[in-house]
Amino acid sequence: MAVDTLIAGGTVVLPETTRRASIAIDGGNIVAVGNREEFPEPSTTIDATDKIVMPGVVDPHVHIDDMFSMDSYESATAAAALGGVTTCIDFGWQAWVGEESPFDTEGSLVDGIDRKRAKAADAIVDVSLHGGITREDPAVLDELADAVDAGITSFKMYSTYGMGVSYGFMERVFERLSDLGAVAVVHTEDDSVCTTRTARLKEQGRGDPTEFPDARPDYAEAMAASDAVRLATEHGCKYYGFHTTSEAAAAELARYRNRYGPELVRAETCTHYTALDESVFAEHGTLAMLAPPIRGGADREALVDHLRRGTLDVVSSDHCGYTRERKAAENWWDSAFGANGLQTELSVLHDELVVQRGFSYPMLVRMKCSNPARLFGLPNKGTLDPGTDADVVVFDPTTTETITAADNASTADFTLFEGREVTGSVETVLVRGETVVRDGDLVGSPGHGQFVDRDVPTWDPTVAPGREA
Repeated sequence: MAVDTLIAGGTVVLPETTRRASIAIDGGNIVAVGNREEFPEPSTTIDATDKIVMPGVVDPHVHIDDMFSMDSYESATAAAALGGVTTCIDFGWQAWVGEESPFDTEGSLVDGIDRKRAKAADAIVDVSLHGGITREDPAVLDELADAVDAGITSFKMYSTYGMGVSYGFMERVFERLSDLGAVAVVHTEDDSVCTTRTARLKEQGRGDPTEFPDARPDYAEAMAASDAVRLATEHGCKYYGFHTTSEAAAAELARYRNRYGPELVRAETCTHYTALDESVFAEHGTLAMLAPPIRGGADREALVDHLRRGTLDVVSSDHCGYTRERKAAENWWDSAFGANGLQTELSVLHDELVVQRGFSYPMLVRMKCSNPARLFGLPNKGTLDPGTDADVVVFDPTTTETITAADNASTADFTLFEGREVTGSVETVLVRGETVVRDGDLVGSPGHGQFVDRDVPTWDPTVAPGREA
């Protein structure tokens, strides 16, 4: 056995257990996990004594270099690396024409995927894409098979905004995705409710950001989630609910999951929904504008409970790299929606769920690493199994640090966690065996990241997490 790098002496966290062990790496792959004495002398040794050693985080919901983010791939993936994220999944958008569109003419889904793949050449960590369906063009149904063959095995639709599609068209997409075995991911808010309530708030002059949650209530989210998951499951299509924010929506997803099983229904929430509440609107103003909104304490507690029970599978960042200038507005409806989170998601979630709420380290690894990898067809990611990519995070579980936007690698010049003290920090990060973060500092180079073609996943609950090929 040849070993070029050994991560020695740490507590290795797997999806179901922890153990004191060392990790042997060679040629960018993990070759073994075991006792240090069993391995030959490596070229490089990383001392992980008193540290947590875990798979690299897989973030399946990020926005980079498009209408939802000012970040380049270099700046966003620098933030990802510093946050322990070794693989992230962005979006390749079908071009559409409308008020929220950056495009002048319509384009195909495959063109949108190719456009984003070209932009990703400067990535520091590995990346993939969801296909983004933004208009009701039946021609896109004929593109889906080609996209799947090209390693794009999940597709996003909106039920709201100018790029939203009707449930009737969604149903046609679900039918085709079911035939292909691909995954549907949906932003779910009832557009008619949100549009009507927003118009009423405008008429009443209620433009302060504290009024924003009233424009997009929990029942609008729950209504759309129920409709979308119902349509998907009727056609045997794998359905993944994006950024679940409320007990009402989580309950609808859990109801269909109980009926159809985890073979068909999975869902995520985001870091900001589990670690913040609606007080952010008074504290941060338009910086906290994102949709669906950050909600009250009862919803936050319900989401944590669903994570604990496993009816929510993943916690993503939904990263959008905006500046303060881009977010500034006199009325909330004129602000850009979205906030950054790639760089802080692991440390915040560790502090919120493990330190404060007693979640186990294997639970953290399931939510952040093995579950998103298996649900989105990345068998070589989110795992420390021999033969897989050596994407590894050495995490100090005891260091206390204060989050500040001054540390941002993202283009974003603010953070919703400004001034928050957290316990736990990313120390070292490897992507395919190469160190991209050392002692908390970025050392990786643009272009190291690779585009990863994804498999069509099998959501088989009888297979142990992190072991599904």
